Amino acid sequence: MLDFNKLAGQLPDLSRYLTEETLANRQKLQVAQELLRQAIDQQPDWLERMESAGSGLGFSPAVPLEPLTTRVTIPPAPPVHTVLATDGSQISPSHHEAVYCYLINIGYVLLHYGSGRLPRLDSIPEVFYQPQDLYQCRQWGIRTEEWLGHRRTQLEATILAELATDWRGAGLPEPTVALVDGSLTYWFLEGLPAPVRSLILTPIFEAWQVCQRLGVPLMSYLSAGRSLEVMNFLRLGLCPHLVPDCQSHCDGHTEGAPCDKLKPLRDTTLMQTWLEPGQRGPLWRSTHRILEHYGEQQVVFCYVNVGTEIARVEFPVWVAAEKKLLDQGLSLLLAQVEKGYGYPVALAEAHNQAVVRAGDRARFFAMIEEQLQRSGLGQLLPSAKESRKRESLA
Repeated sequence: MLDFNKLAGQLPDLSRYLTEETLANRQKLQVAQELLRQAIDQQPDWLERMESAGSGLGFSPAVPLEPLTTRVTIPPAPPVHTVLATDGSQISPSHHEAVYCYLINIGYVLLHYGSGRLPRLDSIPEVFYQPQDLYQCRQWGIRTEEWLGHRRTQLEATILAELATDWRGAGLPEPTVALVDGSLTYWFLEGLPAPVRSLILTPIFEAWQVCQRLGVPLMSYLSAGRSLEVMNFLRLGLCPHLVPDCQSHCDGHTEGAPCDKLKPLRDTTLMQTWLEPGQRGPLWRSTHRILEHYGEQQVVFCYVNVGTEIARVEFPVWVAAEKKLLDQGLSLLLAQVEKGYGYPVALAEAHNQAVVRAGDRARFFAMIEEQLQRSGLGQLLPSAKESRKRESLA
């Protein structure tokens, strides 16, 4: 039980710390703004410095694909359009239950505007219990609980592509966007063997390619983003060396280095001072090493002032390459944020369809136990620990 009286005594120290950090960040923001002005005036030179550094950098700066002065007012959404979205949730396996298995639930929505068509909101649950679903991942040192998260990411992309295929198959060419929540840079791939990365990424990229063929821009929405990629680009202006090389000049460490003065300032803090509501900033290409495995499906992003916050919007490079798709996707996304009072309504509804609550978990395993009883397998019971946790003597 949480003792709130003991907790209350720690909060004044937290408040003092946050006050000090706020004052320090204001000074860092002024430095970042000055660096941005320098980068605007010398953008080709900065890009040349970044290219000359190569793999010598100990951080990952984003590459601007447009002039840093870019501020584009996003066009309004057309009256008739459609929005697709998916989100997922899961029930993790437990050795204490009667059966060791897990469940993935993918929520999806199709929202139609201006056409009078009814929306579709539903979820697709799937139970995984075969040995290849539970134990194949362990040969690569991946726990089953982690593996089901990777499978969920795959299913979110696959089902989104299926929705786009069904929708386009209806022969209605109205503007459409496909939305997912979270980053398209899958950090969990770091350190995984090449066969595993391929096994995970192949169905995801196939889904992206389906959206590309159908002319449906795929976009991910990141609220309250903590990315430092733009800040990392500005760090180039703080390096006193002609060719930035963290390994040679700073022993491979960036903590305490001359370029470390901007931490922990985030991209969104700077963009808040740069973008007006309804505007996007320049397009950037991520350079994280994990993206070397993405092949042609590189990730591009931009920051958008949606009114309530600065959101990071990511999309495959083929969306950025076609202005019509990019404008279409961003206009429909911004309209979704406005309809959702600060967050895309399609993603919120997809989450509501997908979410698995504590009561759902209990009912799921209770259904399994009932099925075992009907099948004559009543000897398969939860562990004594699990049975005891379901009751209380207090």
